[in-house]
Amino acid sequence: MSEPFDFELSTERFRAFGPDLANLWADGALHRVVGRREVRIEPARGGVRAEPLDAETRPVVRKLLGAEFDLQPFYAWARRDPVLRRLTKALSGFRPPLAPDPFETLVTSITAQQVSLYAAFAIRNRLIERFGRRAEQAYAFPTARRLARASEEELVALGFSRRKAEYVTGLAAAPPDFEELASLPDEEVKARLVQIRGLGEWTADWFLARHLARPRAWPAGDLALAKAVRAFYPEAEDIRAFGERFEPFQNLSAHYLLVGARLGT
Repeated sequence: MSEPFDFELSTERFRAFGPDLANLWADGALHRVVGRREVRIEPARGGVRAEPLDAETRPVVRKLLGAEFDLQPFYAWARRDPVLRRLTKALSGFRPPLAPDPFETLVTSITAQQVSLYAAFAIRNRLIERFGRRAEQAYAFPTARRLARASEEELVALGFSRRKAEYVTGLAAAPPDFEELASLPDEEVKARLVQIRGLGEWTADWFLARHLARPRAWPAGDLALAKAVRAFYPEAEDIRAFGERFEPFQNLSAHYLLVGARLGT
């Protein structure tokens, strides 16, 4: 990992809302199933230690630890804003974790629609336990092929609303071309995603932010982000328009504001 990097801060999300069976925090390390193997990621001198680490697991480890973000230009830019100048000093080395799998990212967003993150994580875990595959401690998130065979009644029994169950099974039956999506500009990605039943602007914004790591992604419809923005900037009214203040670092700004608010920084 390139500097600056703070392992505890960068993995805080995996502990903040309860256990996540697909990104499991256990024994001071993060566990994730990649292919048929479970990878253990733990702090080490000079960065992290990940075992096993090879061509298959390395991209997933880098995603989980936010290695795609270049913090130094952001920190230099943040000096002009009193709030972000303070947050970047207090949270120095925080790299927002990214979601490695695009299908998992979208299903997780559907799960989190209009419920607390604690409730969403509980439902997500039941889904993983029922349809995923356990390795050692962690589970592999269910594949689109597996969830396409699930019935809506099975998902409702896990805590999904009827409508959300329809969204998940529909997405699993006909997922978008994720490789093509990754090659498109932000607005085109959003336009493609919102055409899928059950996926709105909030989900599309978070897909850009937490999977594609697009620097200008700004999830203005997120209630927690809106609350954080108004806590740090009482003058903020239209949250989407206020995102222009953070150009061209909306994504990193959003994450630093969210974590700063959550930790009381």
